[in-house]
Amino acid sequence: MSMFCYQCQEAAKNEGCTVAGTCGKAASTANLQDLLVDALRGLSVWQEMARELGIVKEGVGHLIAEGLFVTVTNTSFDDEQVTSYIKKAMALRDELREEVSGPWTAKHGRPADQGLPLAALWTGDESQFADRAAEVSVLSTANEDVRSLRELLVYGLKGVAAYAHHAAMLGHESDEIYGFLSEGLASTTREHTVDEMVALVLKAGEVAVTTMALLDTANTSAYGHPEVTEVNLGVRGNPGILISGHDLKDLEDLLEQTVGTGVDVYTHGEMLPANYYPVFKKHDHLVGNYGGAWYDQQGDFEAFGGPILMSTNCLVPVKDAYRSRIYTTGAVGYPGLTHIADRPAGGRKDFSALVAQAKGCPPPKELESGTLVGGFAHNQVLALADKVVDAVKSGAIKRFIVMAGCDGRQKSREYFTDVAKELPADTVILTAGCAKFRYNKLPLGDIGGIPRVLDAGQCNDSYSLAVVALKLKEVFELEDINELPISFDIAWYEQKAVAVLLALLHLGVKGIRLGPTLPAFLSPNVVQVLVDNFDIKPTSEPAADVAAMVGS
Repeated sequence: MSMFCYQCQEAAKNEGCTVAGTCGKAASTANLQDLLVDALRGLSVWQEMARELGIVKEGVGHLIAEGLFVTVTNTSFDDEQVTSYIKKAMALRDELREEVSGPWTAKHGRPADQGLPLAALWTGDESQFADRAAEVSVLSTANEDVRSLRELLVYGLKGVAAYAHHAAMLGHESDEIYGFLSEGLASTTREHTVDEMVALVLKAGEVAVTTMALLDTANTSAYGHPEVTEVNLGVRGNPGILISGHDLKDLEDLLEQTVGTGVDVYTHGEMLPANYYPVFKKHDHLVGNYGGAWYDQQGDFEAFGGPILMSTNCLVPVKDAYRSRIYTTGAVGYPGLTHIADRPAGGRKDFSALVAQAKGCPPPKELESGTLVGGFAHNQVLALADKVVDAVKSGAIKRFIVMAGCDGRQKSREYFTDVAKELPADTVILTAGCAKFRYNKLPLGDIGGIPRVLDAGQCNDSYSLAVVALKLKEVFELEDINELPISFDIAWYEQKAVAVLLALLHLGVKGIRLGPTLPAFLSPNVVQVLVDNFDIKPTSEPAADVAAMVGS
């Protein structure tokens, strides 16, 4: 096989991609990303030793988070970019090794590199990267169950790293979070019992909650708490720039640089929830949302007609029809595209090239019209708590169904649309992430003025759903979150969804339905551990699942 990758829901045959990624990633890129993870493991080993000695080296945690983010599905397709991160990780590892070796030997009476894994010591040059990548592939761990638990942890760490990186862009960083990223990666170079590995996976869930809370603080302190908002789905007659991905700081920079230019700004995909934030709503040239979920982007981007900025992951292979007007930035990479450099300290990214190009482009082609309502993050829902509680007590709301997570291309994902249609009129859907695009435009109505789809925001705003659930548990004076009238029917695609799943497990949620397939990286024995401990189950037929959830 040319490669092996099974980190996303679209792994070929639900087993693994072996020739090229279903995502469009080339085998060479997938292999280099394996090597990047291994280089970050090596850096993490030395970081753990430095932490023991009380040695602090600036930038290590940030690079580990950013490097992991680069390996998240649909983030980087660019061999040169991934190679540059491997070199950065190895260089920083070697700097840290120099600082640690003397004090370590003095404290322990033995060489610092004695007994360390090869990831912490390997010093090959770029000409040897391909061979080394083959040695550190996912399948290099022979035992299927050990491999499964290690990869479950690594993919959870990738999700945590992505959210930590978003928070860092807004000036919010955490030594605790960075510390666990290095602890978790370093742990995968050592042997552990199954119980120890499961404990690390659950700790990843705990840190995922901490990280999403940090990002929530970062977002709301910068842009205010999301408000219930009607988001425009149509277009205006001005030229426009379309921003997709998740990074709100990039949107802020873009909006500031388009004030008074005659260029409108539209959100796409997971940037839709940006329309709910008070600071962004003050910009009258933020027109609304254009198009649908990430996998529809090829048609959406072609129709848009103006420049497109990919701020984070969720990029798919680029079509020639819009290749000359799509830009990447941050962790995103794609061969041949213009990459917007990181912002200087205290400054903004330079989006002048997009603004100049937009002025020569036609207005966007209208795909749809009307509005949709969102902005039901925890602050807004808790402001409506009395109304919600009264509706539950009166029986007007019989059950909440959490349908958060990711959307994807596969026809099997119509399951989530069918579930939304099948749910009785006395149920409310709580959602976050791009999974909402499967049902957020359905005419599902409301219950006493409470919309039947409450959209909290991006996938990281699944934290809001946890806050709401815990608040309801408190209000109803329940001992266990599983006693609430809430069922979880989660869609997953990539590693941020894995982090969200682990967060829910850490919070003690049981009986989660996960679909449209169980992850290929879960071995049968590991699946059984999750079933035995958390009653995780695969999605089945919509009508049967609805009956089970509503009747439970």
